[in-house]
This record gives sequence, structure tokens and C-alpha cells, in this order.
Amino acid sequence: MSQADPMRARFSAQLLTGRPAASAEEVVGRLLAVQGQEPRGARLAVRVRSAGLTAAAVDRALTGDRTLLITWLNRGTLHLVRAEDYWWLHPLTAPRHLTGVLKRLSQLGVGADQAEQGVAVVVSALAAGPLTRLQLRERLDRAGIRTQGQALVHLLALASLRGHCVRGPMAGREHAYVLAADWLGRPARLDRDAALAELARRYLIGHGPASDRDLAGWAGIALGDARRGLTAISGQLAERDDGLADLAGQQRCDAVPQPRLLGPYDPLLHGWQSREPVLGQHQGVVTVNGLFRPFALVQGRAAATWSVSAGQVRLDEFGPLPADARAALAADARDVLRFLHDGQDGEDADAAH
Repeated sequence: MSQADPMRARFSAQLLTGRPAASAEEVVGRLLAVQGQEPRGARLAVRVRSAGLTAAAVDRALTGDRTLLITWLNRGTLHLVRAEDYWWLHPLTAPRHLTGVLKRLSQLGVGADQAEQGVAVVVSALAAGPLTRLQLRERLDRAGIRTQGQALVHLLALASLRGHCVRGPMAGREHAYVLAADWLGRPARLDRDAALAELARRYLIGHGPASDRDLAGWAGIALGDARRGLTAISGQLAERDDGLADLAGQQRCDAVPQPRLLGPYDPLLHGWQSREPVLGQHQGVVTVNGLFRPFALVQGRAAATWSVSAGQVRLDEFGPLPADARAALAADARDVLRFLHDGQDGEDADAAH
């Protein structure tokens, strides 16, 4: 494998080549955190990295098994993570975004005192059990807390960043909030240095080879902390001549992915500082004003965007595709519909960040 071009190793790390995962938990564990502000996108990230699952498998993991959850973590954005990783990942990534959320709430007309009152209302309401966003809005409205516009989302983000609650079970097509301690049990925390080392190790499993700046940008932590984590595991790193870090002994598949349909906000676009190796000249098409559209990956590059309308997958090609690539994408489109058909596919909008 050429160290001059790390993309094949990254495709393998991302489970886009090699053996597919057998469960939603395996996918999320491999990637550590999957961007989750769009429910369909998080589920489709699981689909393209696994075999034989449906969206319902993600919902079961969120609800009955309690093995997955969604909350505000890396970069102050909603992420899908394993429940067992929450208690050490949250203290590393969430607190640094509290100031920004409080500032935004103030801009929305929710002052510091009212924000604290709102968090208290949310925590008190959730003590009785899971509640959806609409149900929490009703509780906040009755308490006289401003929820108009994006204020509700930011209040829920504040409560989540403080570690009080997470998005746990599905309630029909809605994702309900729960108290973190009640839902997840006794926290298993790591001290900060151990957590930084674990963060660096787990990041490289799903994203290596990568740089310290890649890690800092993906996790939303200070560059110095990213370097501390990598230094702590220096004895586990492979020797490379391109300046990138990767774990020694990782089994990487030296191949490019077969033509596949990746969902919105796919992890392949969020793990590194540069998206140019995947998007090339089409960055302005796939990423628009902070939104990340679903796209087709052909020979390791974005080759089209796609959407689902009236039960069909529509492909908008960037240029003519070979017949074999079109056939492979058509087969993958059928798998997208199969995956989504047998599961909740909610489209709520807790995507403030």
C-alpha cells in the first residue's frame, strides 16, 4: 500500500472496503462517533458499512438494547455513539461548547437565568421517563420558558452538553430524550489523560492514517490535547514516511470501494481536514451552506448526488458513468430502499449545530 496516498487505508478503516460489519454497534464502535443530526443519515452510514441490516436494527439498538444513543459531542454537533463510550467521550468533547450555546440562547432571547430554569424544567420532566421534543416543548412553554425558533433546540443542547440527558429510545417516529444516568446506569469514567489516549486510539482505528490536526478537527478538541493523546499511544503507532499517524498492525484492505450510495453527512466527509480527495471539484455541490448531501462514491470519488422520491432513488450524475458503475449503483439503490423500508426513518430537525 502506498503511503503517499492514504485513502485506500482510510476506506478500509471506514468499513467501506473489506469485511462488512454485522451489527449497528460494530459500525458505530469502529467509527467511534457518527454524525447524527439527520436521523436518515446516521442510519444510512450504518447501512453502507454493514450487510443485511435494516434501519430497524439501529432503532432496536437505541431503544430496546440501549447500546446506542445520540447526543451533542464532537464539534458541538449531534453524534451517534455506543452507550459504553458516552461517559468518557462526553467530558472530552462537550463542555467546550457550552459557552457558544449560552451565547446563542442569549441571541434568541433566552437569558442566562431563564436558560438555567429551562434546563431544570427538562431534567425534572425527564425524571418521570422518556419524552419527545414536542412533549418537552409543552413542559417548557407551561413554565414560561421561551422555545420559539431555535431556542428549544439550544435549550435541549444545553441540558445535553451539561451531561443531564441524551437522545435514547425511539417513541414511534420520534426520538425521545432520557436522563443519561437513568438510561445508561452508573458512569464508567476515565481520567483525562487516559481518555485522550483512548480517543486517539479509537479515532485511528476508524480514520487512520491521519494527522494530529485531523484528530483535533474531528473531535472538536484543542490541537494540544490531540497531540497529548497521540503521544500517549506513541508506542502503538506504525512507522510511516508521510508524517501521518496510524496504529501498528491494523489490517487494511488495499482496494477502492465498489460503487456505493453514501447518505447525508456520511462519516467519510467528516474525519479529516480536507475533503478534496473524495469530493474534488464537486465540494460545492455535495456540501452547501453547511449541509452535506447524499452522494455516490465511484472509484473512491464523488460521482453524483442522489435522493429518494416517491419510493425511488434518483441519481444526478456529475458526468457520464460507465455502465458497470451504473449497474452497481442501481443495485445499491435497491438495497437503500430495502434498508429504509423495514424501520423508522424519522426526519426530525435537532440540527442546530
